[in-house]
Amino acid sequence: MRTFALVEQYRHADLNLPKRHTKESAGYDLASAQTVIIQPGEIYLVPTGLKAYMPQGEVLLIIIRSSWAIKRGCVLANQVGVIDRDYVDNPENEGHIFIPLENKGAKPVTVQAGERIAQGLFVPFAVTDDDSSEIVRSGGFGSTSR
Repeated sequence: MRTFALVEQYRHADLNLPKRHTKESAGYDLASAQTVIIQPGEIYLVPTGLKAYMPQGEVLLIIIRSSWAIKRGCVLANQVGVIDRDYVDNPENEGHIFIPLENKGAKPVTVQAGERIAQGLFVPFAVTDDDSSEIVRSGGFGSTSR
């Protein structure tokens, strides 16, 4: 199953599930779940209110919308976000997807609730023939780097 869903915290919020903007778009537009202000030089984890389910062998890549970045002077702090299949429904944060925006400009940037800021692309991946990882994720954001 490949789908987006709302995390419990935003279950009753008036949020739209991501959609592709056009028939040939590769990415699903991701929007901010809240209005936030990002100060110059600040990195802010913008909540989406979303989690993503995907089949084994896929990953969800998060990439900033190029037009948004150019107009607003913000970049993804981690360049490309990687949402692993086992991130969803983790006990720490339910797999809530956050967009780590960094304001590279000289003025505060306001991100409005519902504003599309990034896109998510479901992409297949492969592992080496001798891969033997059996570790099970136990946490949320950044837990695989521990």
